[in-house]
Amino acid sequence: MNSRTLLGIVALVVLGLLAWELRWVLLVLFGAIVLAVALDVPISQLRRLLPLNRGASLVIVVVSVVVVGGLLSQLLLPELVDQIHELTNLIPIVYQRLIVLAGQMPGLPNLENQLLQPGTLERLQPVGTQILGLAGGAASSTIQLVLMALLAILLALDPRSHQKILIAITPELWRHKTREVLAECRQALGGWLAGMTLSAVSVFLLTWAGLAALKVPLALLSGLVCGMLTFVPTIGPSAATLLPLALALLVSPATVVQVLVLRLILQNVEAFLITPLLLSRTVNLLPTISLMAQLCLGALLGLPGVLLALPLVVVLQVICEEVVVKEVMDRWV
Repeated sequence: MNSRTLLGIVALVVLGLLAWELRWVLLVLFGAIVLAVALDVPISQLRRLLPLNRGASLVIVVVSVVVVGGLLSQLLLPELVDQIHELTNLIPIVYQRLIVLAGQMPGLPNLENQLLQPGTLERLQPVGTQILGLAGGAASSTIQLVLMALLAILLALDPRSHQKILIAITPELWRHKTREVLAECRQALGGWLAGMTLSAVSVFLLTWAGLAALKVPLALLSGLVCGMLTFVPTIGPSAATLLPLALALLVSPATVVQVLVLRLILQNVEAFLITPLLLSRTVNLLPTISLMAQLCLGALLGLPGVLLALPLVVVLQVICEEVVVKEVMDRWV
């Protein structure tokens, strides 16, 4: 091993350690890039329709998002706050229903005994308060979210200058390929974001309407949770189904079966019809890769890692296809 190879290995180790120490900064930066791409999608569409520069288009998009978000907040936020408060009151009732249900099933004596242990109800009752406490703790990350939003606006305002920086630090031989890879990553990430957003909105509206038709309590809150967890494929939809199932238990066992059938239908429609149709022109992620990425980044970075796992996998998959496969493996004789 010569001195140049040893120096390269040491440099890679130092860069790896530095990246790990700055992982939260890099996470905020990548989140800002994802938001910038999300802003760039409507900006590009608007500039195709109207003779506007990027700055004016960005202002129109941001103002539109703020106005639409404000209107939706006025319409839905009061009801959501009431339903969250009602959920904290319904948790003990759901607990009692589970005890009764466990007592009716001869195969679950251990579960019933565990639920009937002294102090279990006392530990379960404050769950709603703990959830609200977690939400309050998440508010401490407001500075990071504001910084992410500001970085996203700056990136969306002048993306070419930032792309030129990345291209300039690559060797001359690879600059043309770097430009192509960046364009492919932008297209794949933008298509994935647009497709998943439309898919999540569809799941939210269909779940809300279905649960309201079945007269399940807190239909709006359940529909919103199911729609938001659509961005976490594989484990998200299954976890989101637990809330409407638990609330349907307050109505009747037949309603539980109806809600389960409704969610199974919507999950299959979303997984095999809506999402493939919306993402037909972008990166197709395998469920195994998606699940492993969520588990790995979730273990390393917690909830933010789970939320940003799939956008990162979309980018890495494009890089692997364009660089590792085409430039290395296909030319390996």
